[in-house]
Amino acid sequence: MKKRSFLTCTALALAVLASSAAHAQTTPIKFQLDWRFEGPSALFLTPAAKGYFKDAKLDVTIDAGNGSGGTVTRVASGAYDMGLADLAALMEFHANNPDAPNKPVAVMMVYNDTPASVMALKKSGIKTPADLSGKKLGAPVFDAGRKAFPIFAKANAVTGFTWTAMDPPLRETMLVRGDVDAITGFTFTSLLNLEARGVKAADVVVMPYPDFGVKLYGNAIIVSPKLLKDNPAAVKAFLSAFTKGVKDVLANPAAAIADVKARDGIINVDLETRRLKLAIDTVVNSPNARAEGFGQVNAPRLALMASQVSDAFTTKTRINPDVVWSSAYLPSKAELAILPKK
Repeated sequence: MKKRSFLTCTALALAVLASSAAHAQTTPIKFQLDWRFEGPSALFLTPAAKGYFKDAKLDVTIDAGNGSGGTVTRVASGAYDMGLADLAALMEFHANNPDAPNKPVAVMMVYNDTPASVMALKKSGIKTPADLSGKKLGAPVFDAGRKAFPIFAKANAVTGFTWTAMDPPLRETMLVRGDVDAITGFTFTSLLNLEARGVKAADVVVMPYPDFGVKLYGNAIIVSPKLLKDNPAAVKAFLSAFTKGVKDVLANPAAAIADVKARDGIINVDLETRRLKLAIDTVVNSPNARAEGFGQVNAPRLALMASQVSDAFTTKTRINPDVVWSSAYLPSKAELAILPKK
């Protein structure tokens, strides 16, 4: 009995040591999204639900966000290790905080095109960008489309417009009520929000920025410089596992919404499925994304964006694209070849 007890204790001790060793090899990563748990968040929730991050020895926690600006500052502060944020917001942070010790770096492009657009109701008579001259536009002050609107206005000779600010939940409501003539917002957010307020999609004029001369990149995965320095292998493992998950989402968006539902039980499944598909079609698997490759950027286009954002956002210093972006952690070209042909 004593011999059996000794062997049993030894086995338990070895099991505990093995478990501790396995746990020690797992890297915890706190990740913040740019917005609430909606359809597009399946791009991150699905690889987590399928265990791809766990298989990569990562313990990833994913939290909802309240805007790209907040995500950038929280990653910069060290509260989060990684996040999803609008590249323009990251550029703005770099240029306005040149002496900040922990400026995040973008390491993978998720939305190859900005999702921003101008939306108006057809009954307003607005049909083209030229019709926006002299009109009252509405958006939260931190809205990506509003901040980049000077680029849109310059490209389309829009002048004499004024802005009305509001909280995000009131944006579409104010357009429906006629308080503003047009709004800026992410297409896959505001268009579906207008439908939820009783407006038919056929009655909305949508002017996507990429279709009207604005070639800005959209949202990218950003990383704290501390994690890049201390554990670059973990960053590479995250991007590889994420890419594997995105491939699954692209193959079956409807199934991926179940992973969003698991995080927020009150979502409208049909609505969020449509939102995810719209995001995939307009910014994830867009013509530019297929031309440049998923996750990647085109250097001249990135440099142009840096210059345009410096001007439009009137930043304190000029933006240096070489310190905002790094492709050193991306998976191989073969792994990134996940976008199905249209």
